[in-house]
Amino acid sequence: MPEEIAAALAGRVRARRKERRLTQAQLARKSGVSLGSLKRFEREHQIALASLIKLAIALDCEADFAALFSKRGYASIQEVLDER
Repeated sequence: MPEEIAAALAGRVRARRKERRLTQAQLARKSGVSLGSLKRFEREHQIALASLIKLAIALDCEADFAALFSKRGYASIQEVLDER
């Protein structure tokens, strides 16, 4: 499961980079992440959290991190009652 999540995340970063018409080298320079780290992330889905955040900022996606562990909304009144 973690590998699938990492692979999907790497794919989204790559897609966003291409939408912005950025090469890997350009995104590496813009974000401050080494080119090797970016290539490894896109290929092997491995990256340090700090580097991932730098990429998100460079791609204008940093707001997505705010929702990562935020409290989710309730789907039903029963969920509200169960939480008490």
